[in-house]
Amino acid sequence: MATYNKRGFKAPKPKDVEDIEANIDVDAKDSTTAGVFNTLDEGASRTEEWVVQNQKYIFGIVGAIALITIGYLMFQKFVTEPKENDAAEEMFTAQQNFQKAVDGTTAQDSLFKAALNGVDGKFGFIKIADEYSGTDAGNLANFYAGVSFLNTGDNTKAIEYLDKFKSDDMILSTQAVGLIGDAFAQKNQLKEALEYYVKAANMNVNDMTTPIYLLKAGQTALTLGNKADALKYFNEIKDNYDTAPEAQNIDGLIGMAQ
Repeated sequence: MATYNKRGFKAPKPKDVEDIEANIDVDAKDSTTAGVFNTLDEGASRTEEWVVQNQKYIFGIVGAIALITIGYLMFQKFVTEPKENDAAEEMFTAQQNFQKAVDGTTAQDSLFKAALNGVDGKFGFIKIADEYSGTDAGNLANFYAGVSFLNTGDNTKAIEYLDKFKSDDMILSTQAVGLIGDAFAQKNQLKEALEYYVKAANMNVNDMTTPIYLLKAGQTALTLGNKADALKYFNEIKDNYDTAPEAQNIDGLIGMAQ
């Protein structure tokens, strides 16, 4: 009787051969797994050994980090916050005198000086800026002091204090730079004044302060004989800030600069 193989047909393997192969596979797997676990054990042992040997160093780092964190929080709570509160309280009287000077028409110099130097046992802006440096109130006192010095004619001191003032506030930070320009202008240092006016005009570009300092930059450049620069600043007002108060007489200024 003829024999034949169907396509794809495979003769079954004897059971003993299958058992041998299965045993070989299991043994190989066991061997590989054991090797992996041995490697992990060795690695873990080395890690544990290193930790034991260096535990003082590790605990020291962790402890230092904890102390720094706790120290910072304690400093904020028991030093910075009370200092901010004290500075804000001291500012009240100085701010009142400053506002009276700004709003009034008489005795302005004496009011600005009272705001600067303090009255009735209360600190003025100079003392607040010095005693509470590093606080928000101390920083703001630099701005007030700079403006007060500017209004009393001490332009050098005005520049000194305005330069110390730092703020993320768009208007105040720009005004501080522009006021430094005013102080240099009053000292008749027009090149320096122009530099600060241009810087103020380019800072935090907005419809309020930008045309103010573009106009001052143009007028100062014109006084210095820099007609091309003056024309550039005047034209920028005409083109981009035509509704601003500084644009009212801009055509006449453009004519002078041409």
